[in-house]
Amino acid sequence: IWLVPIVAALAGLILVVRALLSAGPTVTITFKSAEGLEPGKTVVKYKEVVVGKVRSISLSDDLQEVVARVDLSKDAAALAVDDSRFWVVRPRVDTGGVSGLGTLLSGAYIGVDVGKSSDKRRAFDGLEVPPPITNDQQGRRFVLKADDLGSLDIGSPVYFRRIPVGRIVGVDLNPGGDGVTLQAFVDAPYDHFVTAGTRFWNASGVDLSLTAGGLQVNTQSLASVLVGGVAFQDSAAALRDGSVAAVAAVADSEFQLYSDRAAALAPPDGAPMQIVMRFDESLRGLVSGAPVDFRGVELGAVESVRLEYDAERRRFSASVTAHIYPERLGGAYQTLRQGRDGEARTPVSVFASLVEGGLRAQLRTGNLITGQLYVALDFEPKAKRVSAPPQREPFEIPTARGSLSQLQTQIAEIASKFNEVPFGEIGRNARDALASADQLLKQLDQDLAPEARRALQEAQRTLDSATQALSPDTGLPQDLSRTLRELERAARSLRDLTGYLERQPQSLLRGKPELPEPTLSPIPQEPQP
Repeated sequence: IWLVPIVAALAGLILVVRALLSAGPTVTITFKSAEGLEPGKTVVKYKEVVVGKVRSISLSDDLQEVVARVDLSKDAAALAVDDSRFWVVRPRVDTGGVSGLGTLLSGAYIGVDVGKSSDKRRAFDGLEVPPPITNDQQGRRFVLKADDLGSLDIGSPVYFRRIPVGRIVGVDLNPGGDGVTLQAFVDAPYDHFVTAGTRFWNASGVDLSLTAGGLQVNTQSLASVLVGGVAFQDSAAALRDGSVAAVAAVADSEFQLYSDRAAALAPPDGAPMQIVMRFDESLRGLVSGAPVDFRGVELGAVESVRLEYDAERRRFSASVTAHIYPERLGGAYQTLRQGRDGEARTPVSVFASLVEGGLRAQLRTGNLITGQLYVALDFEPKAKRVSAPPQREPFEIPTARGSLSQLQTQIAEIASKFNEVPFGEIGRNARDALASADQLLKQLDQDLAPEARRALQEAQRTLDSATQALSPDTGLPQDLSRTLRELERAARSLRDLTGYLERQPQSLLRGKPELPEPTLSPIPQEPQP
């Protein structure tokens, strides 16, 4: 009778021993909430293979978190190491895309990223979101420094020649609060394209530019427009230097994250130089970041604008602080740096000599629609000479009134001169003159018009009489013709007399000489036949 219980006890003991021998370790995972977790149903998966199951879920001692007890299988005991990470896989929509759609039918499960440590561990803090990269992914991390985050976030893509090759995996605020640090992960084999000469820039949104060639639109992809992105490329200087471009950057190398592609691929600017300018005119339209221009070359940007008061002159003035990069002047700057003694001059001394030559700062309008201003550095031939300005930073550059301010002053002067013109008196005089002219015209119409009409009538009658007198019937034309012939004969005789006196001038005293009468020769007779 005792045989059957003994056999059953042995069978149960064998099953217990067998279960103990086949069971893996039990770990505890702490989460913020138990959303999607069910004891006895929720499984743990690694590479879509079930490696454990949730045994129970309970609240933590401070009631702020939940603790899930998970039984791992024996062949998954290697998952419970120090740097392993666990998270709940559920449907998610974030900047990295849409994930976990398969759990809509199968239910949520716990994902695991196996660490590389050899130290065992039984208690873990679960992640609220999946890790951007797992430990089995090949590639390298790089550190990006930026002034602000912009539209970037964890999961934003990283592009190389418009091909997604990585993603942003971490974002941190600098300890001093003066910027942000981003962790970028570039997948293998694209990570070897990141070299010592690589430049990173924010490729978010759409880049619009209107040039002489027309409207140009540049963007990396639709995803970068919606969720932002980072792009990288070797700079022109690095491409010219093959040795630099061929060396791949090591992991965790630091790079500057530029605001756009043009700033990233621009030639090196060198060390900045701080300048200060004081204006006595309105600075409406001048903001921080406005360009500082020298004959079309952007040397730098405005840092700050603040108002000051001069107690001696009892006037307000505006102090504008800016930073410029002298090396952007190119070859002209290198020429200016060569002093007469052959020694290289400092940037401050170079600009001091330019100020002595008439360099001045002006405010000019950069956009007529928005009214934005920029600072223009240019030479003023009529500027008051400044000798030996102090050579220290911030270097003060004298200012001149801008073209817009001069135009406003000229318009104001013209308006004041117009105000001095007595338009009222001129109008009254003109009205009186018109009234006098109207009265004169009326008087002329009353007195002179009848006389003029009678004079015209008399002239018409005189012309009629002359016409009748010159008609052929009156004989006047024949008499006039005979008179003209007589005048012609008299003129001929007078001409003959004048010719004779020219030949015989003594005849005026002696008279006309008597000439012998000519003899007539007989006319020859024709012979008679």
